[in-house]
Amino acid sequence: MCRILLVAAIILAGLAPVPVRAQEISGPDVKLVNNEIYVSFSLVLGAKHIKEIREGIDKELKFYIDLFRVWNVWPDEFVLGKFYTRKLKADPIKKEYVATSYDGSVIIERRFRSFDSMLAWTLSVKDLRLTNTRELEPGQYFVRITAESKIRKLPPVIGQFIIFLSENEFKIKKDSGLIVVEGGR
Repeated sequence: MCRILLVAAIILAGLAPVPVRAQEISGPDVKLVNNEIYVSFSLVLGAKHIKEIREGIDKELKFYIDLFRVWNVWPDEFVLGKFYTRKLKADPIKKEYVATSYDGSVIIERRFRSFDSMLAWTLSVKDLRLTNTRELEPGQYFVRITAESKIRKLPPVIGQFIIFLSENEFKIKKDSGLIVVEGGR
C-alpha cells in the first residue's frame, strides 16, 4: 500500500507544472505627496505567458498592494491593503483585445486596438493612492506588492484533494524601500 502511494505521489509531482521565474515586478515606487502615500509599479511577464495571451488564452492576474509597519523585535505588522483583479482577453483572429480591472467595488472594462497597449494598461498601476499618513502611527513602513496568476487548466476540486499541487501559475512578491512617518495621529 505504501509503495502504491509513493508511486502515485511521484507521478503526480512529475505532472505538476514547474513555476517559471521569468516574471518580475518593476518598482514599487512610493511617493509621499501632501501626506498621501502613492504607489506605482508594473509587472513584466515572461515570453511564455505573453505568447499564451496573444494566442487567445485568457489570463487572470491578482495584485495585492499591502502596507506594513516595521518592528525591530516583532514580525512586521500588516496595516492595510488593496486588491486588484486584472483579466486579459485577446482574440487573435478578430484582432480584439479586452482588459478588465476590478478593485472590489468598481469594474472597468477597456477595449484596445493593439495587444501591446492592452498589456501596458493591464500590467501597470500608476499613482495608486494608498492612504493618508495622518491615519498612521509614527514609525517606519514599507509597501509589498504581490502578483499572482492562477492555473486555468485545473478544476478547483483538485486542489482540495491533492494539497501539495500548486494552484498558482506564478506568485511573486517585491518590497519597497522604507517610508518614515513622523507625527501621524
